Amino acid sequence: MKHETIEKNLPLMVVMIVIALSWAGLAEIVPLFFDKNTQQPAEGLKPLTALQVEGRDIYMREGCAVCHTQMVRPFRAETERYGPPSTSGEHVYEHPFLWGSKRTGPDLARVGGRYSDEWHRAHLYNPRDVVPESVMPSYPWLFEDKVDGRDTPNKLKALRMVGVPYTDEDIEGAKDAVDGVTEIEALVAYLQQLGTVVTKR
Repeated sequence: MKHETIEKNLPLMVVMIVIALSWAGLAEIVPLFFDKNTQQPAEGLKPLTALQVEGRDIYMREGCAVCHTQMVRPFRAETERYGPPSTSGEHVYEHPFLWGSKRTGPDLARVGGRYSDEWHRAHLYNPRDVVPESVMPSYPWLFEDKVDGRDTPNKLKALRMVGVPYTDEDIEGAKDAVDGVTEIEALVAYLQQLGTVVTKR
């Protein structure tokens, strides 16, 4: 009888669904805050360099995460194509995470070192030159636009506030490390480090 009452009362049903989903979500999420495996950096993991941080920002600005994931799920079809499954330890210093959910293009979690810098440059300038069936847009402006390093120290400071272990020296040298570098250099530097911690182990 109680079950029938809930089913016939839409507002009550919505409230009960929200409560059920909230409890289920908390049961899944809260334990992860206390699990050391989700908070310990993978062996050999280092914070991104100032150049790689700028490359990551360009990656986000250009919407790369809309079509490319950065998370290899533990399924045979994925591990055979992309490599070892992603682990929480290799993403500890990522803010925000760029795992993504849609794969118009391939997963990029293990793309670091798979192709040369020249391949990445050719691919980003005109994807169809290296992958004829690609639907990815071209990014020719990355070859002309320069990285402005004025905000780079502040980016590293903000990342340090959320747990990325940047030193004062890293922050002080950040502007000089990126000033005048082309955006394509920064983006390729970011792409070339993806997944390299796992492949080295």
